[in-house]
Order: sequence, then structure tokens, then C-alpha cells
Amino acid sequence: MFKDFIDSAEISPPVAATPPAGAAADWTVPQHWERFTAEEHAVWDLLFARQQEMLRGRAVRAFAEGLDVLRLSRPGIPELGELNARLHARTGWTVVSVPGLVPDDVFFAHLANRRFPAGNFIRSRDQLDYLEEPDVFHDVFGHVPLLALPAVADFMQALGRKGLEALDRGVLDRLARLYWYTVEFGLAREDGALRIYGAGILSSFGESRFSLESAMPRRRPFDLAEVLRTTYRSDAFQTGYFVIDSFEGLLDSVLEADLDALYEAVAPLSDLDPARV
Repeated sequence: MFKDFIDSAEISPPVAATPPAGAAADWTVPQHWERFTAEEHAVWDLLFARQQEMLRGRAVRAFAEGLDVLRLSRPGIPELGELNARLHARTGWTVVSVPGLVPDDVFFAHLANRRFPAGNFIRSRDQLDYLEEPDVFHDVFGHVPLLALPAVADFMQALGRKGLEALDRGVLDRLARLYWYTVEFGLAREDGALRIYGAGILSSFGESRFSLESAMPRRRPFDLAEVLRTTYRSDAFQTGYFVIDSFEGLLDSVLEADLDALYEAVAPLSDLDPARV
């Protein structure tokens, strides 16, 4: 399966908004690791140590195993050249620097070509627990360790392709829900216990505990049609989560689904409230 993906041709996005000054056409920028300050590196180290301890016994095993790709020779924010050498050797993925949020077509084209865009900045010390725009800690600590697992790497590339198709069909809002409830805020059942795999939770000190231990949110078995109908909020802890049994099963469910038919089937149906699904 892995070889089938990496042998495919480069996928280009449709014409997107003009990239900012200093960025390439695909919105990438040089990382310039040497320009990060001692304080910025210290914030990374603080976040890394705090979150690694919080996730002990809470994250899926593959996350802890994938953290090896972030244990690099230099302290602080990972230098992408060294990081990419280790990550690419495992699954053919690389991380590229971008100035911030990028247009949807650019984002999904990167995923479709096994590149993950990471914001080239880090939050300040007084924003440790909340940042509206994803920074390098969320993007690299939250996403990259699981990209070292072949099934997740293939799933992310599949989502990139499905995202470009959804954009073309005008149904990106549906595909965005699948991305949200898996890649960002997914839970998994592992050895009979709930574990975290979504990057939005993995990089959040508060939601790491809330997602597993609070009695407030609903936790439902993953069902693709339900996910496509379920709304979400980006400004608060989730009120509902979907639970997968395995990454391989998640990948198969998306690759084998007729998403066009599903989009049509759910279009006339009302949206579902994640707290009441």
C-alpha cells in the first residue's frame, strides 16, 4: 500500500490565492532555524516536556514510538533538514515550513504529495495553553510522530487527494469534518482502553485529560456517514469524539468508501450535534 502511494505522480493544486512575499508558489518558506531565539527554543522544550509527561498512558503506542523522529541532535524547535531525513526514511513524508495558515487547495495538495505544512513560528510563553492559529509545536509535535507510521502516512495522503476532490465538487465542508474528527481530534481503542491520536488533542495540555476523563463529551464508534454529518467547533474543547479500532481500518474505510455517493446521501439530511450524536 505504501509503495502504491509514493510511486504516484506529483499532484498540483488549482490556482490559489497569491502567496505572501517571500513564499514560493506553494506557500513554502525557508525555515531559517538559526533565526529562532533562545526563548522560542525554550518554549518548545517546555511544551515538549510538559506534553510528553501528560500523554504518558494517554496516547496511542504509535505516538510514543514516533516521537523518536523528534529527538534530534539540536535542542529546541526541530531543524527540518534533520527531521525530514529521519521521517522520509520511514514513510516518504517531509515537513515543509509555511508562514501560517495556507489556502485549502495548497494544504491538500501538500498532503497529497506526502508533505506536511508546518507554521514557521511558535507561540509565546503566555500562550502555552491556547493559540488560535496552529504553530510549529502543534504541527510538528502533534502530527509528525504518527506520520512515521505507514498506515497514518497513507491515510493522510488519501485525505489530501480526497480534499482536492471535495474542493472540486464543492463539498469541502463534509471532508473537513472527516479531517477534524480523525486527524485533529480522533480517539482510538487500544487494548480495551481509550487512547488519543488526534493532533489537536496531542498538542493540548487541557484537552489531553478532558477527552479521556471528562464525563461531558460523547464518545461514539467511528462511522463515516455520521462523521460527515456532524458539526464541530474550533474555539473550545470538543463535545463529541469518534473512536476508531485501528489505523488500518480507518484507512480502509476511506479508501473503500464511495465518498461521492455518501456526500449525496447526507446532503438532504440535517446536521448532527456532536454532543447528541
